[in-house]
Amino acid sequence: MEYFQRDLLKEFSAEQALEKRQFSSIGNGEIGGKANGMISVYKILRRQFSSDETPEVIVDIPHFIVIRTEFFDRFMKDNDLYETASSQTNDERLLYYFNKASLPSDLMGKLRVIVETTMTPLAVRSSSIQEDRLDSPFAGVYATKMLPNNDANREERLKKLVESIKLVYASTFFSHAKLYSKAIGQNIADEKMAVIIQEVVGTKHNNNFYPNISGVARSYNYYPYGQSKPEEGVVNLALGLGKTVVDGSFVWSYSPDYPTANPPFASVNEFLQQTQKKFWAIDMGRSSLHNPMGETEYMSHLNLEDAEYDDTLRHVASTYSPTQDRINIGTGAKGPRIITFGPILLTNVIPLNDTIKKLLSACEEATGSHVEIEFAMTFDARQKEIPRLGVVQVREMCVADTTVTVTEEEKSSDNLLIACSNTLGNGETDEIYDIMFVDPEKFDFKNSMKIAAEIATLNKKMLDENRRYLLVGFGRWGSSESWLGIPVDWSGISGARAIVELTDENKMIDMSQGSHFFHNVANLHIFYYSLNREESLALDWEWMKQQKYSEQTEFVKVIHIESPLKLKVDGQKREGIILR
Repeated sequence: MEYFQRDLLKEFSAEQALEKRQFSSIGNGEIGGKANGMISVYKILRRQFSSDETPEVIVDIPHFIVIRTEFFDRFMKDNDLYETASSQTNDERLLYYFNKASLPSDLMGKLRVIVETTMTPLAVRSSSIQEDRLDSPFAGVYATKMLPNNDANREERLKKLVESIKLVYASTFFSHAKLYSKAIGQNIADEKMAVIIQEVVGTKHNNNFYPNISGVARSYNYYPYGQSKPEEGVVNLALGLGKTVVDGSFVWSYSPDYPTANPPFASVNEFLQQTQKKFWAIDMGRSSLHNPMGETEYMSHLNLEDAEYDDTLRHVASTYSPTQDRINIGTGAKGPRIITFGPILLTNVIPLNDTIKKLLSACEEATGSHVEIEFAMTFDARQKEIPRLGVVQVREMCVADTTVTVTEEEKSSDNLLIACSNTLGNGETDEIYDIMFVDPEKFDFKNSMKIAAEIATLNKKMLDENRRYLLVGFGRWGSSESWLGIPVDWSGISGARAIVELTDENKMIDMSQGSHFFHNVANLHIFYYSLNREESLALDWEWMKQQKYSEQTEFVKVIHIESPLKLKVDGQKREGIILR
C-alpha cells in the first residue's frame, strides 16, 4: 500500500491542481483510513474498468487532494490547542478557538493554489487514522463540509476552505467523537486527522449542484425481503447528494439480483408515503447565514418540483395516476412523481445495476470481505454523454459467521422479554443489567428531538458509570428526519450494547436504512432487533412497567436489574430473543 501511495499520490503542485483525474497530497505523515480506502478502490477500478474502450458507464474516483497528518500535528502544537481540545469545552466554543488559530503558512500557500485553479464544488472530508477500521469504523462521527467554491472573490473562497478544514480538525474533539471513542475503548488523544479535499460529483442546475443519483451498495444485506438472500446484497438509491442515504431518510432499496422487485409496500398509498420527497443539493447562490458549525451551511433541501424544473426526474421517477390508482413508469404523464428509479432499473436504459454488481464483486474479491460502497452518478437526461459513476468511499463490513441457535424453548420461555424475526448481528451476551426505553404512553414523533436529547444525557451518565445498556424505542433510530423516528447520533447512544426499534401503532414506517448508522451497528457488534407491528406485541411491556426506575426523564426511563439479560441473535436465520 505504501508503495502504491507513493506511486499515486504525487506531491501537490500548481501543475497537478489543473489536471483532472489526478490525486495528490500535501505534507508528510499519514493520509488516514478514508483516503487509503479510495486509493485501494482506484487500484481495483484501474484493473477492472479502465480497459473498456467504449464504456457504457465511466467508473472512477473523484479527483482529491489529501492534507496529511503533519499539518494537523503542527496546527495543534503551534496554536497550543491540545489542552483546550481535551477539556470539557462545548463544541461551539471549541470551534471558535480553532477558527481563531492559524494554519501553517506553507499549507496556506497550497490552499491558495487550490482556490486559484478550481471553481467547482468541493467536499472537505475527514480521513482520520482510526477511521473506517473494522473494529472502530467512526462512520459519520467526524465532520464533512460541502462548498460551492464559486465566489468571484478568491479570498472569500480561501476563507471558506480554511474554515471547513478547521471544522474537520475540531470535529476530532467534538463531544460526540469523545463519547464514541470512550465507548469503544479508544483514547481520543491518539487520534490524528488528515483532510480530503475532493471534487463533488454532480451537475449545476440553475443555482443548485447535485448528482442525478447517490447511493450505497452493500454486498451483504441484513434485512432481505421477498426472494432475496443476505449474501445477495442491497442497494439504497436517492436523488441528489448522498446525505439522504447516509442519514437514513426515505430511499429506494432493492437487491442487485432482483432490480425490478419493488420494496414490500402493501399499497400504492405506502409508495406515496414512504418514498423520497426531498433531496439535497449544494447552493451555488450566495448564502446569507454564516454558520461554521453547520455541515449544511452551503446546502439546500429541495422538493421534487425543483428536480422536475431541472429535468432530473426523467430516468429516476415514476408517476402516480389518481384516476387509475396505479404507478406508471417515467414522467411522460402528469401527476405526482414518485422516486422509484424505475426507468433505469426496469428498462436498463443506463446500466446502473450491472455496474454496481461488477463493482461490488471486484471490491469483495480484492478485500476478501463483504463491502459497503458509497457512490454518486451523473448522466445527461438526453443521453448525449456517457454516464459517470464516482466512487467516494469503500468500507469493509464485519459479518459474523459463528453459529448461534435460538431454540423454540427460549422463544416460548416465561422469562421472554423480546422475540424477533428481523435482527442484525450474530452472537450472544449476558452482560447487560440496564434497559433504557422510551415511555410508550408518552411517545409522539413531535417530541422526537426532545427524546433524543434526553437519551443523550442519560447515555453520558451511563458511560461515566460504565453501564452498557439495552435501548428500546420507536421508529427509525438515527434518522435525520424527526418524523420518522428518534434522530440520535452515535454520541447519544454510544453506551448501547443492543438496540430495539419498534413500529408505532399509528404510523407504518420502513425501518432504519442509514448507511453510517448501520455500518457502526454491524462493525461494533451491536445487536439490533427490528420488531414489526405484529412482533411489537412480543415485547413484555407489562414487566418493564412493574420495575423500579433507576433514572427517568419526561419521556425516557431506565431500569436496572440484579440479574443480567440474556441476548441471542442467530445471524443466519436473522432471529433473536432477549430473556430477563
